[in-house]
Amino acid sequence: MEVDSMKKLLEQTQDRRNSFNEKYRKSKHYYLNENDITIKNHGESRTKEDDAGKKENNPLRPADNRVSSNFHQLLVDQEAGYLATKPPTIDVDDDKLNQEIKNTLGDNFGLRLNELVVDAANAGVAWLHYWIDENGQFRYAIVPPDQVTPIYSSDLNRKLVALRRSYKELDPNTAKKYWVHEFWDEKTVTVFKSRDEQFDDLGTIDDRFTSYDVTTGIETGSSSVNHHGLGRIPFIAFPKNKEQQPDLYHYKGLIDVYDKIYNGYVNDLDDIQQIFLILKNYDGQSLDEFRKNLQRDKVIKIRSMGAGDDSGVDQLAIDIPTEARNSMLETTKTNIFVTAQGIDPTDFKANNATGTAIKMLYSHLELKAAKTEAYFRDALTELVRAIMNWLHVPDADSRPIEQTWTRTAIQNDVEKAQVVAQLANWTSKEAIAKANPIVEDWQQELKDEQEDLKNRNDEYGNPDNLNGGGDNNDDQERS
Repeated sequence: MEVDSMKKLLEQTQDRRNSFNEKYRKSKHYYLNENDITIKNHGESRTKEDDAGKKENNPLRPADNRVSSNFHQLLVDQEAGYLATKPPTIDVDDDKLNQEIKNTLGDNFGLRLNELVVDAANAGVAWLHYWIDENGQFRYAIVPPDQVTPIYSSDLNRKLVALRRSYKELDPNTAKKYWVHEFWDEKTVTVFKSRDEQFDDLGTIDDRFTSYDVTTGIETGSSSVNHHGLGRIPFIAFPKNKEQQPDLYHYKGLIDVYDKIYNGYVNDLDDIQQIFLILKNYDGQSLDEFRKNLQRDKVIKIRSMGAGDDSGVDQLAIDIPTEARNSMLETTKTNIFVTAQGIDPTDFKANNATGTAIKMLYSHLELKAAKTEAYFRDALTELVRAIMNWLHVPDADSRPIEQTWTRTAIQNDVEKAQVVAQLANWTSKEAIAKANPIVEDWQQELKDEQEDLKNRNDEYGNPDNLNGGGDNNDDQERS
């Protein structure tokens, strides 16, 4: 792509990119427990501006606590742990190919999937990039969502036709950062750079990629364009929902209400510790003398003003509507977990619960996780097909791919084992292995079972052959 064309594309996608990144940054702040309540100029201030523009502190309300509640991080990690702690099992109806795919995904695939769920919850969509390294090995990595701006076709298929990736990079010569802009299509990637996001000085990075002679392996030059040869744009979107909306905005208002009530409560508790004494006709010269007399003699001198005198000491304190605030905090917290489809860890009262009761506890979380899984299935299928294409599987783009996702939840293993035992004689070995509560890898379980059966046959002989030999002897004796 030429510089002028890339500049137009950057300008046309910049507003959409900024809008997306603003939502993502807000979600990330809440995930890191940096809610809006922690911003000093956010919400209701406990100071006021006078006509001269100076701040006057309210002497009766000096406390200004700003404690942030970490509901968002709890809810996001709750779904990520429930859905993606154990990576899904991939089955393409070929044991050898299954193992090759598993090896390519690597031992940390479960962790990567967990990170994708967290990114998708915070940004509405997570992104994974794959490539072939210099040794010919398939590699993949998670790309921060705020770096990627996809460009889709306008038809109903919504095909990814191009992709912009923008990020900052440090120039070792000047020790200053500059913007790198990558443009990806189905065949190539072209790399540009600019000093800022105004793109006035946009230019190509001509030494980004080194080219070699295929036959001799000798370096032939460098370029800003690389022919990746993958046949498709090597970025895969893992959307959270159809609208690609971050989870936070479903319940952000409730979290802000909770923070406001909670901190107002804490501020009142701090303020009420300060008792204000109102002195009427105090018989003394200074407040220091008053404090000394109160501490030493436990008395206060008051001057009598005659008949109708109202001299004395009054006490000013702040009353806290405790019951109303506690009720509102509890109601708001309940609404947060209901709206976010999560589980309140402080409300788990089930002891020795049955499988049905536990399922009811996880029902809302299961609905949310099942929806996320549905969108992640398509993305994971695309990744597996990319791996099979790298492995030169003839029907890589059409071969059926089965995914088995395992939830991580509290369960009644005894009850589940009893069900498996009752159905063992009428159910396939594969189904039993998948439902067995003590089995993590059902495919490995079937292999181990076959190995155990083979060992028993080798040790005791083949029962079929023994029976067959016995029948022949009986026939000979009868003849």
